[in-house]
Amino acid sequence: MKDIWIGVAVFAIIFGGAMVGMLLGKILPDQHVGTESRDAIRIVMAMLATLSAVVLGLLTGSSISSLGEREGELRSAGVQFIMLDRTLAEYGPETAQIRTLAKQLLAERISQIWPEEDGAVSLTALSSGAGIVLVQRDLFALSPQTEQQRWLRNNALQITSTIAESRWTTIEQIGSRFPWAFFVVVVAWLTVIFASFGLYAPRNASVVAALLVAALALAGPIFMMLEMDQPYGGLVKIPSTSLRVALDQLGGS
Repeated sequence: MKDIWIGVAVFAIIFGGAMVGMLLGKILPDQHVGTESRDAIRIVMAMLATLSAVVLGLLTGSSISSLGEREGELRSAGVQFIMLDRTLAEYGPETAQIRTLAKQLLAERISQIWPEEDGAVSLTALSSGAGIVLVQRDLFALSPQTEQQRWLRNNALQITSTIAESRWTTIEQIGSRFPWAFFVVVVAWLTVIFASFGLYAPRNASVVAALLVAALALAGPIFMMLEMDQPYGGLVKIPSTSLRVALDQLGGS
């Protein structure tokens, strides 16, 4: 909800800049809106528009890359759970309870990241509990009888370490890392650019509608960037498919 209001505020600021430009064009003396002034302002605004496009592109690319990285980490965690289950299955029937515990932990993790009651992931819930440490304790309690079982137990312990690292990586990613300083600068640039549009634009409904649509078109991607910065809730949400697929695979022979 916060991202929606920020998007609305960005739209209002940018479009408001255009309206202020129209007002200034009406009240400023002729020498300020003459041909020479117009040419100079257009050159400056062209440079500013180029800078805005570059920064917006960088922010969008960074947001998309961050979203893909977080989704990849969850997919990797699902693979690690499957590998752990298969390793324990190879060890022998004495690991049946450990496999059941691992499946319960994965189901709990899914419910924490994608809660059914609301769309927000709880940092407290995600960091509470021993997690995969419980599986590690049971692994240390095993008494391997053969060289193969020793190797399988060591391999399982390595996998649980990777799973634990993945859990805390997810916890570290909760919270905003959006570059707000760049965001404020870009919105200021866009507002100035739209003010220059309104300064020399004809004052009629068609121009106002065009500026309105353009402001919406710019506020939309900014809103999406904010959504991608928090991919565990909101409209742009990482799907739970990979972990749920892994959950279905656990416990098999």
